[in-house]
Amino acid sequence: MPDLPADFTLLQVTPELETGGAEQTTIDVAHAVVAQGGKALVATRGGRMAARLEADGGRLAQMPAQSKNPLVMLGNAARLIDLIKREKVSLVHARSRAPAFSALWAAHATKVPFVATYHGVYNAKSELKRWYNAVMTKGDLVIANSEFTRQHVIKEHAIAPEKVVAIPRGVDLSRFEPGVVGVERIERLRKAWGVAEGERRLKVLLAGRLTRWKGQGLLIEAMTLLKARGENRILLLLAGDDQGRKGYRAELEAAIAAAGLEDAVRLVGHCDDMPAAYLLADLAIAPSLEPEAFGRTAVEPQVMGRPVLASDHGATRETVVPGETGWLVAPGDAQAWADALLLACEVGAAGRQTMGLAARARARRLYSVDAMCEATLEVYARVLGLERSS
Repeated sequence: MPDLPADFTLLQVTPELETGGAEQTTIDVAHAVVAQGGKALVATRGGRMAARLEADGGRLAQMPAQSKNPLVMLGNAARLIDLIKREKVSLVHARSRAPAFSALWAAHATKVPFVATYHGVYNAKSELKRWYNAVMTKGDLVIANSEFTRQHVIKEHAIAPEKVVAIPRGVDLSRFEPGVVGVERIERLRKAWGVAEGERRLKVLLAGRLTRWKGQGLLIEAMTLLKARGENRILLLLAGDDQGRKGYRAELEAAIAAAGLEDAVRLVGHCDDMPAAYLLADLAIAPSLEPEAFGRTAVEPQVMGRPVLASDHGATRETVVPGETGWLVAPGDAQAWADALLLACEVGAAGRQTMGLAARARARRLYSVDAMCEATLEVYARVLGLERSS
């Protein structure tokens, strides 16, 4: 890890700490800063992951950071200026567009270095939206969460390549470690999700919040096609919070009922124990309809030794090696997904295990939290004009 100043204080600004990859990365980096002897503050609305931040030694600065109301954003800027001065903040790191405006204004006002992480490939169908997105590029450096995202940022905003650093998201290898997941944790999930003891069908897990672009509807369509072909070898588990999208959840439930798939497709809700979930499953899938900027749910199962079926676009082309650690499938093509699911069945348990071992070895090497945190702290040191320690 690079040496940071003894009095280093990091302020990360993110809308909320509810659930998701950007939120987890916020907590991981805060933990790394604290481990280096620094202070880590997170300005946010709060959320269910706030307790984890504080348990790791970080501190919560609660404010309506999720708001896109210009007056609230101005108020947040004032709050951040006060926080930066009071806590003697060394560097401000924004992780989302709306709070990035407040964070940028506050950083400029206090002459504190500013960096931002481009966590997603934001669509820009107008110049106004492109201007809004560009706030993430106004700092000293931009962090992109994959090479796919980095190339998008460079092209979309016409900025110098050396100003954009690709740092893939990291997976906590101590948490996502098969050896530390007790049988009782897997059994608890099996019962909660209504999976029969000794279930012989291929247990396929789609983990992700319930939102249309994550592809839950597409997989229900693929399962409907398989049923029409007389195939009943697959149990699909959809794990994720609807985050208030009651209409989409109801739509999925209606599609399951209309196809008579109640026994083959389960909406199991939010899951707090993803390591156990991946071990309960035989295969993980990430059928996103739009390109993933990184796609943690294609990487975490690989760390747990599970092969992955993922959409053939975006950063999953970096994280999944076809035929070696999983398969890439045509995005949005229900028939292609039905065929891919059958292929995963035909490979058999031994074939899937071989792929899972290869996936685990590669993912552990490339996508650890330690590697991600070290690279992020190197960015901080670079922005502060410090040399990396030998």
